[in-house]
Amino acid sequence: MEYSQPTLIAITAALVIVAALLVWLSLSLAAAEGAVGRVTRASLNNLILEVQTDSELTQFSRMKKIARIHRVQRLIANRYAAAGACAFFRVTCNVLVGVLVALVASVWGAPVWLEIVVGMVVALVVGVVSVFVRPRETGATKPVDIMIEHSRLVSVAVAITPFTRIGAAPDGRRRSQDLSDDEELEKIQQEQGRATIDRLVESNDFDPEVSEMLRNVLTLSDTLTREIMVPRTDMICIERDSTLEDMLKLCSRSGFSRVPVIGEDVDDLIGVAYLKDAVRATAFNPAAMTRKVSSIVRDPMLVPESKPVDDLFHEMQRSRQHVAVVVDEYGGIAGLVTIEDAIEQIVGELEDEHDRTQREEPEQIGDKKWRMPARTPIADLEELFEIDIDEDDVDTVYGLLTKLLGRVPIVGASAVTRGLRLTAVDSAGRRKKVSTIVVEPAHVEGHEEDGKAGDDGDTTADGEPAQNA
Repeated sequence: MEYSQPTLIAITAALVIVAALLVWLSLSLAAAEGAVGRVTRASLNNLILEVQTDSELTQFSRMKKIARIHRVQRLIANRYAAAGACAFFRVTCNVLVGVLVALVASVWGAPVWLEIVVGMVVALVVGVVSVFVRPRETGATKPVDIMIEHSRLVSVAVAITPFTRIGAAPDGRRRSQDLSDDEELEKIQQEQGRATIDRLVESNDFDPEVSEMLRNVLTLSDTLTREIMVPRTDMICIERDSTLEDMLKLCSRSGFSRVPVIGEDVDDLIGVAYLKDAVRATAFNPAAMTRKVSSIVRDPMLVPESKPVDDLFHEMQRSRQHVAVVVDEYGGIAGLVTIEDAIEQIVGELEDEHDRTQREEPEQIGDKKWRMPARTPIADLEELFEIDIDEDDVDTVYGLLTKLLGRVPIVGASAVTRGLRLTAVDSAGRRKKVSTIVVEPAHVEGHEEDGKAGDDGDTTADGEPAQNA
């Protein structure tokens, strides 16, 4: 069909205008798609309060803005359906732009192959433009403003694409009914953060150690306090009837500066005693050495074992507490956690200048006297001294000493079994766990009975080991 020159120009102009509108629509939908996953109900509620209290707005403007906010609230009620509708129409607009340009070529009598090539090239150009303009990043930086600006457009897209509500989030990210809106948004952002870090690492332009710390930060909310705490079986406690002198000796030998104070057992928690308080009380008053440790006890910070580590870290920051006692669901003492435990989840193991590296192999230091790493298997001990320990419930020298003492050993603790004396002589790591044990024949009379501690044995007769401070 032949068209006159003015008619061809008019048709071409109309098609170009429609194509331009479709490009604008595609970019707007891309921005809305990036914003819909980052808007929370809390931010919208706060915005409503700001609009209602803004004295510079007229009543008409105020009601108009509130109506837009309510429209956005309805959209994020099913954010996956809204995002799916935006994505569907964005792709559709890009395809239609190519079709319209092909029609323009057809109107001007271009051959079929040229129509196809021109349509494909223009569609690719639109895609490249959308990449450089980065509308999704705009939606990510100003999600509330973008959603309010395009709320009517997104509402229309959702209304005419009911199929987007069916099978939303086929990748398994369908919103769980037990998650709040903010929790769901946080989960989405964490997944996006992990993907971004992985891309940075793959580019080889990023420090692997820094990337590992960033990954650890993202996993803090998925890590519970029970996973990083020192269990009650590894705690070092002191009884409330102990003196400040006992407290100073215990801190000196264990390396801890904060020790839980207990009554009859670990579940009978009185509080936490601080080394600095004991030093302050006794430094200029030697007579205070005989005071009870309960006189300097402080109220403990109690946290549930199910508390996420990131919440624990922020709470300890706000309360300026460096140690907290972990309780289980029944109110019993489950363990102890410090702010360093939370930091170690990010930066890795922390050690200071007093920490020693544990030896890897037993070392003979005298006639039938061996210095052994705490993790040395009992089988190696039996082989060195040619004896049979016959302990089925422990596997290491450290476990054997712990069983003989009936509590967690600290430096200086010793016990005798099968004619051998085991003495804890060294500790390592921030938790001051015994790292080295000296094993030698027990020749001193009165030490031949299994499980009897020596004169220099552990004096913290709490019966329930405990601590990490």
